[in-house]
Amino acid sequence: MEANKDLNSSQSWRKLLRQYRAIAVIRTDNIQQGIDMAKAVAAGGMDIIEITWNSYQPGEIIKQLKQDLPHCIIGTGTILTLEELKEAIAAGIQFCFTPHVNQTLIKTAINHDIPIIPGALSPTEIITAWQAGASCVKVFPVQAIGGIAYIKGLQGPMGSIPLIPTGGVTLDNAAYFIEAGAIAVGLSSQLFPRHALDDQEWHIITQQAQFLMQRLSEFQQ
Repeated sequence: MEANKDLNSSQSWRKLLRQYRAIAVIRTDNIQQGIDMAKAVAAGGMDIIEITWNSYQPGEIIKQLKQDLPHCIIGTGTILTLEELKEAIAAGIQFCFTPHVNQTLIKTAINHDIPIIPGALSPTEIITAWQAGASCVKVFPVQAIGGIAYIKGLQGPMGSIPLIPTGGVTLDNAAYFIEAGAIAVGLSSQLFPRHALDDQEWHIITQQAQFLMQRLSEFQQ
């Protein structure tokens, strides 16, 4: 991937998602740990990395990763307010996830050419987010409402809306979500076993990422 990959359009963002199919979601209370986590999944082939804004000093982690991993696309998630979004944009994010549908956040991200993926659950929320200009829609927490079957069920009435399920996606079922119609999936704890983090065994996390990317390889375009 080009270091200066142009993500200034939703089409470019969706093309990137079809290429990789998975996003590594990192939440941490330690700057160095967050950097190491990102480097570990990147070594396993995951080039789309989200640093949640409720991590410790997420802006610093994002800035450092953009220097250390220039081939990766670094964004943020768990953005709740306009102030947080502005701080994240100042840190250099390349995409943004929110856990909810907020028209102001969507419009602000669009005005800054930042792909924004609001979180939604019901069909009404999903369509509202899409019609407001979302680049994709995050279906969260997908496991609470049927998991793979729910994503598959949405394809009939709203198959044109690119969905990214999170919250219940595992290394083993990720490919089934893509098969059911999701454009990509987001994973967090599944990629980062607690024992690997505690013991700083980054190779284990790299192996987790490699396994996931191998499982998704047949769907990558």
